[in-house]
Amino acid sequence: MLVRRRNPMRSSRPEGLPDPGFWQGRRVLLTGHTGFKGSWMLEWLEAMGAEVTGMSLAPEGPVSLFEGLHGLARLDGEIIDIRDADAVQRRVAEVQPEIVFHLAAQSLVRRGYADPSMTYAVNIGGTLNVLKAVAEIGSARAVVVTTTDKVYRNDGSGRAFVETDLLGGDDPYSKSKAICEMVVSAYRDHLEDQGCHIAAARAGNVIGGGDWAADRLIPDAVRAWERCEKFHVRRPDATRPFQHVLEPLRGYMVLAEKLVGIARFAPAYNFGPFEPGAKVRDVLHLVARHFDPAPVVYPDRIEGPHEAATLSLDPSLAARDLGVSPVWGLEETVARTAGWYRAFADGADPRDLCLADRMAYFAALLKGATAKPEDARDGNAEVA
Repeated sequence: MLVRRRNPMRSSRPEGLPDPGFWQGRRVLLTGHTGFKGSWMLEWLEAMGAEVTGMSLAPEGPVSLFEGLHGLARLDGEIIDIRDADAVQRRVAEVQPEIVFHLAAQSLVRRGYADPSMTYAVNIGGTLNVLKAVAEIGSARAVVVTTTDKVYRNDGSGRAFVETDLLGGDDPYSKSKAICEMVVSAYRDHLEDQGCHIAAARAGNVIGGGDWAADRLIPDAVRAWERCEKFHVRRPDATRPFQHVLEPLRGYMVLAEKLVGIARFAPAYNFGPFEPGAKVRDVLHLVARHFDPAPVVYPDRIEGPHEAATLSLDPSLAARDLGVSPVWGLEETVARTAGWYRAFADGADPRDLCLADRMAYFAALLKGATAKPEDARDGNAEVA
């Protein structure tokens, strides 16, 4: 029998911070653990003593945060395509997870346009395979399925979306994640009959050190500047709810802890900044402060497939129900991210860089440097 260790510091811990006493010894299944967010989350969960099993494709590209943090040797038996229902079923049966975080996805908008069939197969069919296996095995007590700020039906008004707004999406990726949430809804009653609660987590645009994916703003800029090339921006006036990767990961873990309890929580939560979204050109200006030279070329006209001009999330529900409010404002988020890439280029160990960011994040939270939702709605939020 698994014995839970009471965390002696639990009573003094601020609300909205994951509890190591909860995670110590927990059997966790983490899909997408070789990706950017998954690599950061794996490092954090294992630092708290969780027994984490991954399920993902191999890392993409010549540079991999996963390899830097965890090494490729641990991937034996963890490389599984979630489109393979039988392989997923076998792995879930072996792990008997108590907590499931489903992060695995095709998460790039432009790749979704280029290969919609693969995008739908991964984001819809893969999610179906994971939840079907979890329901049939019956060991889980909490499931968190990550989606995106792009699941909402965007009317172009620029207002911040709340969790009860209609879902939709204008591109294959966005639509696939909206349908993914329908799959989550279809399994909710079945899982709750087993004593397992499930929720979707909708995160804004996530940045941070170690993201090397193509068609993402800061990785593309860093690659160009490291080659002493000009960075060509596609949509400089697009507005997005940028946040550091540690912000939504904290939300995912606290949400899972809450779901294990007897209280019933909302079916979905937004995780993003209270402050208004930032324009791409403004974020690039902040990033460029850390690189020299950092030339940027802005387009004469917008080209390429449709992408929403403005996205914004209202994270008030997560603040109220979970005690999770953003810690770092945009300038600190960008400074941490750009500093990570600069230090990595100078030879720093990614494990040291990620740990330093996590410790700085904890320190900010423990000092109470947290944006207040009631102030943010008045336009007067103070952000660390």
